Amino acid sequence: MSIFDKIRGEFIDIIEWLDDTQDTIVYRFERHNNEIKYGAQLTVRESQVAVFVNEGVIADVFEPGRYELETQNLPILTTLKGWKYGFNSPFKAEVYFVNTKRFTDLKWGTSNPVMMRDQDFGIVRVRAFGTYAMRVCDAATFLRELAGTDWQFTVEEVQEHIRNQIVSSFAEGVAKAQIPVIDLAAKYSDLGATLLDSVAPGMKEVGIELLNFRIENVSVPEEVEAAIDKRSSMGAVGNLQAYTQFQAANAMEKAAENPGGLGAAGIGMGVGAAMGQAMQGAFNQPAAGGQAPPPVPAGVQFHLAIDGSQHGPFTVDQLKGMIGSTLHPDTLVWTAGMPEWKKASEVDVIKALFGSVPPPLPPQ
Repeated sequence: MSIFDKIRGEFIDIIEWLDDTQDTIVYRFERHNNEIKYGAQLTVRESQVAVFVNEGVIADVFEPGRYELETQNLPILTTLKGWKYGFNSPFKAEVYFVNTKRFTDLKWGTSNPVMMRDQDFGIVRVRAFGTYAMRVCDAATFLRELAGTDWQFTVEEVQEHIRNQIVSSFAEGVAKAQIPVIDLAAKYSDLGATLLDSVAPGMKEVGIELLNFRIENVSVPEEVEAAIDKRSSMGAVGNLQAYTQFQAANAMEKAAENPGGLGAAGIGMGVGAAMGQAMQGAFNQPAAGGQAPPPVPAGVQFHLAIDGSQHGPFTVDQLKGMIGSTLHPDTLVWTAGMPEWKKASEVDVIKALFGSVPPPLPPQ
C-alpha cells in the first residue's frame, strides 16, 4: 500500500448506522482520528436522525434520506468553520445517530409505597405498576439535555429518569383525585390519562414523548386487603339470622343423607340455634346494672287459653294492651318452642309486661 492509499484510507466516505441492539437510543459514529471526506455519502434510515456536532456545538441535523456532504448540505457547519467560498478538503466533526423509533412495553413502578388518605380505611400505603412507550421527538434537545457525549446511550439510562417523574406525578395525582382504594381499579384509565397530562410536559423539555401510558395494578398492604375481604364477606352474609337458618338447613340436608349421623346433626343444630340466640341476645343486651329482661326478638307471638278455647296468636305489643281485661297472671299462654302451656306469670317476657302497666285508678 502506497502512502497515498494510506492517506485515502483515513478519510471517511460512507457514514451510516445499522442498529442491531434494539435498545440503543444514541450512537456516536466511530470516526476516531479519521476525517470526513468532502463529498462523503451520509445515509440516514427511517426512524433515525443524524446530528453533526462541531467542537461541542450542535451544527446540522439530517432527517431520513441519502446525502452527499457538500457545502450546500452543511449550512451551519460551513458557517462555523468559516468556509465562505465552499471547501474541497476533509473536515472533522462528530456524528451522532439518534434512534427515533418507538420503544414499547417499558415498565414503571413505585419502589417505595406511596402514602395516601382514604375515606374508608384512613391513611394507607399503596404501590402502583404499569407500562408505557417512549420515543425521541427532538434529537438536538435530547443530546443537549440527557445523552451528552455518551457514545452509546441506551433506554435503560433514561428509564430511571422517566420512572421518577411518573412516580412523583402518581402520588400527587392520587391525592388530588381522592379516589377510594376500593374504586381505584375502575379508574385506571382516567387516572392514567391524568398522569400522562402531568408528566408529558416535563418529558418534552428533554426531547422525549411518552405514549401508551397505562396503570396495570395498584396494590395495598396485606392488612388492608384483609379488611377489604372481611367487608366483602359481611356484605355477602347480609341478614345474620337468615344466614344462620340457611346453615341449619344445610346441616339437616346432610344429616338426611347420612342416617347414622342424625344424633350428631341434632346436637349440631341445637348448638347452632343456641349460638344464634346468644348472638341475638348480645346485640340487644341492656346496659350493665339494668333489671329488665332482654327484648323479645321480632316476630315472636303467643297463644292464649281463654274460657277453655285457644285464641291468637298475639304479638307482645298486642298482649300489653290486653293486660287487665283478657290477659291475667293466671292466664295460660304458649308459643313455639315451649313444651307445654304455662301461666303468664311464669313466662319472663310476659311477666315483665305486668310491671310496665299501671294499676287501675282507685274509685273516686
